Amino acid sequence: MPSMRFLITAGPTKEAIDPVRYITNRSSGKMGYSLAEAAAHDGHRVLLISGPTSLDVPHGVDFLPVETAQEMYDAVQNQAPYADIAILSAAVADYRPVSVPDRKIKKTGERMILELERTKDILGSMRMEFGFRGILVGFAAETHDVESYARGKLERKQCDMIVANDVSRRDIGFDASENEVLLIYPDRTDLLEKAAKTHIAHQIVERACRLVRGKGLSS
Repeated sequence: MPSMRFLITAGPTKEAIDPVRYITNRSSGKMGYSLAEAAAHDGHRVLLISGPTSLDVPHGVDFLPVETAQEMYDAVQNQAPYADIAILSAAVADYRPVSVPDRKIKKTGERMILELERTKDILGSMRMEFGFRGILVGFAAETHDVESYARGKLERKQCDMIVANDVSRRDIGFDASENEVLLIYPDRTDLLEKAAKTHIAHQIVERACRLVRGKGLSS
């Protein structure tokens, strides 16, 4: 099979509250970085767009660092036209503060109300807004009804596959070195049993390439 062009997103985003505080999540970026490493190892061209992590960029991978959900949205929009396969594994913030003061917010009362607004939906923008026609793989991090929510996401966002994991478990997912995932396709669900994220990543990359062959997108 010829070399594919992968676009992979990874890590969390950070949404500023003031110059010293921000909203983020527990994503370590390990899964996305493992995916980038696996795709590069298999001889594919890889662009990794990542939020802030403490991880080293895998060898042979092009790297584009971002911080906020808006920066990741813009980067993916710019780079999507050049990809054959997009795997969006980043844990992008769903909300951000409506306004961000240029000075640190001082402690005053017993409570503080923080007004939030929705961020742009990157995965949901891939088909219509960005015009992406390649293989689209999304991630669903859920705490309950994992398969049901993931299948709804697959359909709403016109994905070819959703990688779903149960982030309520302490032994897999966020911060962990291992994962166990469901691969949700339009016609079936496959289980990838608990294993190192590096092993899971190779299987996901291989499945994505199979989808390319199935759709006749490879040259």
